[in-house]
Amino acid sequence: MAHWLVKSEPGAWSWDDQVRDKTTSWTGVRNHQAAINLKAMKKGDKAFFYHSVDEKRIVGIVEVVKEAYPDKTDPTGRFVTVDLKAGKPVPKPVTLADIKADPRMADFGLVRQSRLSVVPVTDEHWAIICGMGGVKA
Repeated sequence: MAHWLVKSEPGAWSWDDQVRDKTTSWTGVRNHQAAINLKAMKKGDKAFFYHSVDEKRIVGIVEVVKEAYPDKTDPTGRFVTVDLKAGKPVPKPVTLADIKADPRMADFGLVRQSRLSVVPVTDEHWAIICGMGGVKA
């Protein structure tokens, strides 16, 4: 199983929206590197749900329940989406500042490529962030 981080602006799609709807199609990704990451996601993979913009914090965990397929919101037909199911909230949201303050996270994709909306997470980084957020594995 691989791990990921997906970003959303809370004003557009929040953790509360994800929990309310349970499952959603993660549409609208138009960055080519992020799209490559979506294509690499497999059913059962887990991802941190990150509120971007003002909050800049990890607030929940979602699970991939449907692998990449064409994004119906893309008129060019070049980009894909995956379906994500709400898992559990992160008991103590982990901020970008918390992550940047930890030297073990210096090479984490969220730090290195801060604008990328879909980021792979190594097993080591996953464990560190779960520990920071009080998530029981």
